Amino acid sequence: MSHYDVLCIGNAIVDIIARAEDDFLRENGIIRGAMNLIDMERAELLYERMGPAVETSGGSAGNTAAGVASLGGSAAFFGKVADDGLGRIYRHDIRAQGVAFDTPELTGTPPTARSMIFVTPDGERSMNTYLGACVELGPEDVEEDKAAGSKVTYFEGYLWDPPRAKTAIRDTAKIAHAHGNEVAMSLSDPFCVDRYRDEFLDLMRSGTVDIVFANEDEAKSLYQTADLETAREALAKDCKIAIVTRSEKGSMIINGGGAHTRIEADPVDKLVDTTGAGDLYAAGFLYGYTAGMDMGNCGRLGSLAAGIVIQQIGPRPQVSLRQAAIDAGLIRG
Repeated sequence: MSHYDVLCIGNAIVDIIARAEDDFLRENGIIRGAMNLIDMERAELLYERMGPAVETSGGSAGNTAAGVASLGGSAAFFGKVADDGLGRIYRHDIRAQGVAFDTPELTGTPPTARSMIFVTPDGERSMNTYLGACVELGPEDVEEDKAAGSKVTYFEGYLWDPPRAKTAIRDTAKIAHAHGNEVAMSLSDPFCVDRYRDEFLDLMRSGTVDIVFANEDEAKSLYQTADLETAREALAKDCKIAIVTRSEKGSMIINGGGAHTRIEADPVDKLVDTTGAGDLYAAGFLYGYTAGMDMGNCGRLGSLAAGIVIQQIGPRPQVSLRQAAIDAGLIRG
């Protein structure tokens, strides 16, 4: 059996990142700060209109897997790419970062997913994603040895759109729980929560999901409240552990007993691009959690990883997170 700290399941997407002004977003009908699903025609149009861009492998759960590996943890990934140029880029990148990625490639169409990400001067990112081959991930792609041998299986809420992916996630969760492991998810986006609120709540209340990651807006959206305290109390009842990230306000970690730990955000010299902040927070937290650290240190590792990634272009760490954590006194060398 393979043994990993974290198995991540998500959309395998190549990010195409460019800077843009708010006027550009308005002129092109782009919803600011959200993830917008688009078709191939729209993807080609936006690509033609965007300025100089950086291409980098992304996808929420893939970013988390890369972050866990950068911290020195062992990570695996389930996600679907096509047998094309972008697919080869994605496969190379995630493997080069130390993540086990063995999902078979899709032959033919649709092509590998790509996301046109426009970063405004304040660092906010607006994502326009063509899912392509991602929607073909299915139960046949579940590798039982990885599902059984990973301490935590983590999946992104974005992947709840394709029906066959839902089956793959549920199958993986059953295998994980049958072997005494845990399952975590990210709520991903307020619009995603709006689409699947009842299903997400059922995943939590049924025990299919043990750990939930959300930002403040997603947590409020889940419980249809404008009050964070109301959302916190509800999260405490509905899952074993919940983590709510709050950008510069830090984060809070809530356990099923109602107790919560507040974590300060790491200081940032210059905010460059918020792409991947939540993904890398999850990476830091899950690395600490699977290493047996207390909630405070798990949260501090999350804040460290998120604080580093938002000071660069692109969603995957370009420096060693492990060395940064050692320098910060959060882990031993």
